[in-house]
This record gives sequence, structure tokens and C-alpha cells, in this order.
Amino acid sequence: MLITNSAALIADATPSKNLGLAMGVNQIAFRFGAMAGLTVSGIILSYLDWRALFYVNVPIGIFGTFWAHRKVKEIAHVERGAPIDWVGFLAFMVFIVSFLLALTYGAYGLSEENLFYLLSVISVASLVIFVAHERSTRHPLLDLKLMRIREFAGGVTAQLLNSIAWGAVLLLLSLYFQLVVGLSPFDAGVRIIPIDIAFLLTGPISGRLSDRFGHMPFTTSGLALGSISLFLFSTADANTPYALMAAYMMLFGAGIGLFASPNMSSIMGSVPEDRRGIASAVRATFFQTGNVISVSLAVLLMTFAVPYQVITSVISSANVVIQGSERALFSAGISTAYLWMAVLNTVAIIPSMLRGKKAVPKNLPPEHKYEPPA
Repeated sequence: MLITNSAALIADATPSKNLGLAMGVNQIAFRFGAMAGLTVSGIILSYLDWRALFYVNVPIGIFGTFWAHRKVKEIAHVERGAPIDWVGFLAFMVFIVSFLLALTYGAYGLSEENLFYLLSVISVASLVIFVAHERSTRHPLLDLKLMRIREFAGGVTAQLLNSIAWGAVLLLLSLYFQLVVGLSPFDAGVRIIPIDIAFLLTGPISGRLSDRFGHMPFTTSGLALGSISLFLFSTADANTPYALMAAYMMLFGAGIGLFASPNMSSIMGSVPEDRRGIASAVRATFFQTGNVISVSLAVLLMTFAVPYQVITSVISSANVVIQGSERALFSAGISTAYLWMAVLNTVAIIPSMLRGKKAVPKNLPPEHKYEPPA
């Protein structure tokens, strides 16, 4: 709920001329919180039991609840009495589960081809049913009629493709540092930090500049930098100096930072005020769906170079130790995944550019508005 509603709350509380900067600041808070959480959790585990990791969230949750109750004001029309779209929920659940199972079974070789094709057909059929139902029902789970807004449609489509392309990058980097270079999990995690540093530095800057010059220069250049860095990742092997990898990761983090806040600002600023909540839900759904797909897709792409049995044995093993031949296979598999991810991320530039420049939000047709029962 926090991920879905945060963008809508920020858009409601921020003047449109400062929306990019606000999204950039939110971006900093999210990433800094994630980084701080890893550090604090390590300190907690050094002195307390692992259960304390859960207990520490209790006072934070209590404080956040009271703070939100005092400070957050509802300005949108509340759709009281609107029914839950269970048909849409079920269709979407069947789609995403069958699609991920098809990718997983295909990647790990856990099934015959007939089961893979059956799951693929089920996922496509359920997606068609979901879209058809959402377009026809009065109270959709996801209001796909928002896709009629060109800037919104281009933004969420670019975000979906981008999240599929970069969602598995941290996994691939971790596998590279552990399996190809031979580092411990802790050392591998430390060496990935340059991505977050570049992300934190560029996010608010690109957001602020997008308020002045529009989103197009930053979303396009951010996606382009991301594609270049993914291609550069594909060239790395066991002998690549860490300084060069750090430069690649800084470039990748800068690309994400340049793209994320201007794109989110463009998406949330393109819809009418009374549709910001559902617009944020659509955006969050596209983003999370892309991240989930990304990991399964990356493993599937790695199997183009690495046998199923090798991937399965390594990923299921607690203590990963591989030989020189397997190390070369994993290096080739990771490079293959990066190349396809670079292509996918480059494709995201097309819908991002086709959305055009920032437009003034217009009210949607009457069928978009919810009227409570008499």
C-alpha cells in the first residue's frame, strides 16, 4: 500500500512545477532507507536476536501511523462503496502466475515442452480476458482507460520495459562477483554500492531539471545510458578490473537516476487529480510486474549458455564453489542475459519518446468517474 500510494500522496501535496524534484527526493528516501536498512540490520544482528529485525519495525510503524494521521490530508473524491473487481483480480493473478511458471519451468528444464506451452497459452488467454474485462467493467481493478492518455501510456510502458531490463541486474552482478570473480557474498554486496551512489546523486538533480526543461531529455538519456551500461556489463569477465566495473555501475546508476524521477513525474502529472490514486496503482503494478518477470527472464536467458543442471545445482547450493570450466559458462550466460536486457531497455526508448512533451491533464470521459449508489 505504501508503494502504491506514495506517488499519489506526493503528487497531491506538490505543485506541478516542483513535481520532478519531489519525486527525486522520494527516490533518495527510498534508496537511502534500503541502504541504511542493510547496515542497521547488521548492527542489530551483532548484538540482538534475529527477531529484533521484526520488532524494530513496530515503533517505526506506530510513529508513521500517527504522523500520517496528523499530516496527510485527503483531497481527492473518495469512492465509497465501490466493489472489488474480483474477476479482474483472478484473471491477473492467473496471468502472472502462469507466465512466471512458464519462464521458470522453461529456464530450469523442470517440465516437458507441452507443459511449458500450456502455461504460455493460459497466461496469454488470462491476460486477454483481464484486459477485456477491465475495459468493460464499471469498477475495474486497474483503470486501463487511463492508457488513452498518451503521456501516461508512454510512461508506464517505458517503465515496464525498463523494470524488466534492470530488475535482475543486482542478481546478475552478485552472481558475477561471486561465481566469476570468486568473492564472498558480503564482498560482492559491498562492490555493488556504486550503483546506489550514482542513483542517489542523479535522481533529485534530474527531477529538478525536468521541472524546468521537461522530462524528454532526461528519460531518453537515462534509458540510453542504461542500455550502454548493460552492454558494457556483457563485456566483463574474470579479468576485468574492479575500477572498470565500478565505472560501469556508476553509469548504470546514473541512467536509472536520470530516468526514474522525471518519468514518474511525467506519469503522475499527466492524469486528472481525481485519478492519481488509480494512476499510481497502475504505475506500481507495471513496475513490480516488470521486476518479477526480470529475474525469471534473466535465468532463462542464462540457460542459452549454461546447462539447466548447472544453474539448478549452483543456485540451490548454500556454499557455491564452481570449477574453471563452469566459471566460464556462467560468465558467458551472464553476458548473454545482459545483452538481451540491453536490447529490451533500448526498446523502452520508443514509447518514452512517443508520449511527447508534458501536457495539461484533461478530465477523462464520464464513464471514468465513480458515482456512489443512491
